[in-house]
Amino acid sequence: MATTTGAAAELIPEDPTLDRLRFAAADCKACDLWTRATQTVFGEGQETASVMLIGEQPGDAEDVEGRPFVGPAGKLLDRALQEAGIDRGRAYVTNAVKHFNWSETRGKKRIHKKPNARQMAACKPWLETEIQLLRPTVIVLLGATAAQQLLGPSFSIMKNRGQLIQSSLAPHVIATVHPSSILRAPDDESRESAMAAFVRDLRRVTPPLRPRKAPGRSGALGRAGRGPGQTVRARRRHVGGRRSAR
Repeated sequence: MATTTGAAAELIPEDPTLDRLRFAAADCKACDLWTRATQTVFGEGQETASVMLIGEQPGDAEDVEGRPFVGPAGKLLDRALQEAGIDRGRAYVTNAVKHFNWSETRGKKRIHKKPNARQMAACKPWLETEIQLLRPTVIVLLGATAAQQLLGPSFSIMKNRGQLIQSSLAPHVIATVHPSSILRAPDDESRESAMAAFVRDLRRVTPPLRPRKAPGRSGALGRAGRGPGQTVRARRRHVGGRRSAR
């Protein structure tokens, strides 16, 4: 029987691409979440996406389908992105944790449970490498788990939501609520108000977005100046550190 390894970093391919990363993540056993999840749910979207949206973890529907943000929260996110003028088809969506964590069932639906610090730490190398490969113009952190995974455990969504945050992760970083929190609002009026605030936050990311060119035949990824000889593994140490202005 396979056992938990405790470290996703050792599974990162030597010269990763998104396809290679997705293939490697399918067999991830870095924490115990793989034992109850149906499958790894990796990120999805264009390699040239200017905006990257990061949630907490897959939900029940995502675990079954193997794709991020396809359940009720994903449908609400689609609507909010449309209202904010952001094309999801040109974005990249992923989660801080790639396996579904759940604790109980209600009817046929499994109810998610927040991942713990050890599970988040084990999964972090996947997210870091996704960011390094994409080099997005804007990162949108959806909910406290995603924000604290990348900005530190003391980061507060309520104090900082909708604000552009200085970070080495990307030229523009913004944190807002997870769309599932809107679904949990107690009544229609509260949901409408929460949805309007969510859309306002998302609209703040639209001005920095600009069309990006697809990678050239040389194999370069993202912006100019990074050729096939400059591997992501060699640059991994820069995530969470300072980067020169782009």
